Amino acid sequence: MTAIPTDFGLTAYGGYVPRLRMQRTSIAAAHSWMAPGLRNQAKGQRAFCSWDEDSVTMAVEAARDALHGRSRTALRSLVLATTRAPFADLQCASLVASALALPGDVQTRDLGQSQRAGVSGLLDALQSSRGPALFIASDHPSSKPASTQELTYGAGAAAFTLGSEDVIAHLVGSASRTNVFVDHFRSADGRHDYYWEERWIRDEGYAKIVPEVVKAALDDANVSSSEVSHFIMASSLKGTAEFVAKKCAISPEAISDGIMETCGYAGTAHPCLMLAKALEIAEPNDVLVIIGFGQGCDVLVLRATDAINSFKPRRGVSAALADAQVHESYMRLLAYDGGLEFETGMRGEKQLKTAFTEQYRSAHQLSSFVAGQCARCGTVQFPQLAYCVTPECHAPASVFKPTPLYDEPAKVLTYTGDWLSYHPSPPLYVGFVQFDIGARLLMEIVDVGEAGLDVGTPLRMVYRIKDVDKVRGYPRYFWKATPFVA
Repeated sequence: MTAIPTDFGLTAYGGYVPRLRMQRTSIAAAHSWMAPGLRNQAKGQRAFCSWDEDSVTMAVEAARDALHGRSRTALRSLVLATTRAPFADLQCASLVASALALPGDVQTRDLGQSQRAGVSGLLDALQSSRGPALFIASDHPSSKPASTQELTYGAGAAAFTLGSEDVIAHLVGSASRTNVFVDHFRSADGRHDYYWEERWIRDEGYAKIVPEVVKAALDDANVSSSEVSHFIMASSLKGTAEFVAKKCAISPEAISDGIMETCGYAGTAHPCLMLAKALEIAEPNDVLVIIGFGQGCDVLVLRATDAINSFKPRRGVSAALADAQVHESYMRLLAYDGGLEFETGMRGEKQLKTAFTEQYRSAHQLSSFVAGQCARCGTVQFPQLAYCVTPECHAPASVFKPTPLYDEPAKVLTYTGDWLSYHPSPPLYVGFVQFDIGARLLMEIVDVGEAGLDVGTPLRMVYRIKDVDKVRGYPRYFWKATPFVA
């Protein structure tokens, strides 16, 4: 039996799926001249990242979903799992920790280079029991145009807090196997995955490897297959979960929603995203089986506690899926993933080199969007200057109270849509954002959609890429506003 901490487990969960969705029929139509067979698989929509989203920004949004209204000061570690990190040797978990305003002594770690990094990372976090922790899996795999992966891939992130108080699900068993079964791979300098034949993957991989590990995990948990309430099997191949569940003697009713028709396969984050969605409907004593596949297999067996109904994320995966902006222009999908190089004109030739010295000195304000509230007159200002901006007050910054703005209600005060300046997603919407607590700030407003903007439109804050230094390959992150959807 695996040594499993009995007083440690999941305490919260959250998820994020990009608002942008592409109709699969539009993808198939764009390639109908050379791959007409794609139209037979073109059902539903797939999520895709906007030009200013990546694995880091999605990780922050998923974590905010899980951490909403909860203290962050007790967290001792943060682990981020992704196979598409924006940097090769700059730690992404530290960027996420800074954006979330986590304590400076939090331990951060990146995981990757494996499709099961999300599940294996969560297993390690649950078994280590090193104190309150935050685990995030975030991914947006890239695909070749006209491939079946272009239709099936998606994007998303899931986050979980772990601890010993108010545990909503315990790890009751697990099993792992390692082998060199290669279903697909991406070279170190490659951009897209190379896939082997689908029947081989299904018959020799999923059919023979996964059932053995599921049985071992259920035996470890002393749980029968008939007791499984939620069977979470993520795959980009249609019908895989049903195929494997049958071989494991697990009821078809237990198979969790693969969210393929509304999201698409989000790489190493997908089983974690499915888990976060399953926890939204889980009841006390439900058994959840989560599978991670890739050069072996990891299987976790969780049991929900009586506290499962006492926690709800800020939005949850279901709400993120419902908050969709559906697009039909295939060129948008291609452009946002770096598949096109546009003529930007002279207006797009500005230098975007980041001053790392100033970025470091201002991190306490910029990364986590922290304003200062004057203790004398109550004025809230961002960025924080040396003195209060109210002329009658002029108090020094030493009396300011740190006031995060990322969760504060706000609305449009003024706005404009700029078609003259180059922008990856025209028009560039900018305007003054009025926060309910008094702060007023000129901000970029993103994911506006067909509804447009108006004075008074409710807004929420999102963590995004501000701009990209293409000469040096460095994305700079900051906060933007987006229309609020309840």
